[in-house]
Amino acid sequence: MRPPARRTARLLYGAGLAAALVLPAAAPARAAPVPRTPTADGAKGQELPGMPTSLDARAEAVACTPASSEKAKKQDWSRQRLDLDRLHRHTTGAGVTVALISTGVDSGAEGLDGRVTAEGEAADDCVGQGTFLAGLIAGTGGKTPRLAGVAPGAKILALRGTDRRGQPDPALVTAAVRAATTADADVIAVAVALPRKETALSRAVAEARRAGAVVVAAAGPEAPPRGQADEIPSRTYWPAGEPGVLAVADMLPAGTRPDGALPAGGVDLAAPGAGVVSGGPRGKGHYLGGGVAVATAYAAGAAAAVRAAHPDEPADAVTRRLTATAYPADIPQLDAYAAVTTVLGASGAPAGGAERAAEPVAVRDTSDTDRATGRALLFVLLGSAGVLSLLWAGFALSRARARGWRPAGSGTGAEG
Repeated sequence: MRPPARRTARLLYGAGLAAALVLPAAAPARAAPVPRTPTADGAKGQELPGMPTSLDARAEAVACTPASSEKAKKQDWSRQRLDLDRLHRHTTGAGVTVALISTGVDSGAEGLDGRVTAEGEAADDCVGQGTFLAGLIAGTGGKTPRLAGVAPGAKILALRGTDRRGQPDPALVTAAVRAATTADADVIAVAVALPRKETALSRAVAEARRAGAVVVAAAGPEAPPRGQADEIPSRTYWPAGEPGVLAVADMLPAGTRPDGALPAGGVDLAAPGAGVVSGGPRGKGHYLGGGVAVATAYAAGAAAAVRAAHPDEPADAVTRRLTATAYPADIPQLDAYAAVTTVLGASGAPAGGAERAAEPVAVRDTSDTDRATGRALLFVLLGSAGVLSLLWAGFALSRARARGWRPAGSGTGAEG
């Protein structure tokens, strides 16, 4: 019976040792916070209606996006990512005009009162996306100031680049760029992307740049229905592909492109484009939106903030500043605060050899994680104590059987 008992003790000892090695490593991994996309307003359970990028082109009648009755209560992840609270201590974009080429803008929308010029069809935003984007560029947030846009002191020149349903039209985009140039807009944001290069549009963009405007454009169209993006090769869209135009793509909180996003060539900058909160043209409620147009609006707002803070810098210098101060990644990620506050050298790179953080700084509530970590530590300590007890029991059992259950220190020879 002694050999089997010894083998059993050794098995117990080996199992205990393995558990002691595995347990401390496994428990912290289980306790680590699981990455997740923040909710629309930072409060669990609240839902906001989605802001469409266009309306159904096949419907006989146009049904405009209805008013939202929901209000977001807290700042969303995108504004934390861009560090807008700190940015607004340096500049609000006052004195700068941003021409927004989209679905139009409701000049009476909350947070935009008195700072929107919208004439003719540009004042009729049936889709709602143009007003949503205007709030990201220059909205004050109304009664929710932490939902202000990047440059809440800037003015908006609303121009139509789509039909009433939100379908892009090359002729309308071209006319809008020319109108923005005539109006001496400081920043021109083209929130639509066209699949073909248009000679007239190329000339209009070149004229805008010669006039000193910063031109920011969507690097591609919005994502198609699920699964279709895999069948579409990467290509260049327009006017983002024009020389000197800042081409912008959308990104998730993790810094990656959304699933199903159309691949596009020549992307200069990525900006938040998912789970973003803003207002709409009807009512005082909030909507949840995303996509390339949203990212373009954020980049345009950052360009307005830079132009206000650095009024002597030409348009090309503003564009270089936005890309040079971006977070390093496969596609540089917009950092609005750094774009305004960083001192650049003669080459356009950050002066003084300043090193950038590898990850964006964001304010997060870590109480849940801290509690989970505390529970995990307690689990590890208790588990380790149990394993050590098991090891000691196995060792003691092995030694006792080896002595034939005699007490330690007793002799093994014949009594004399």
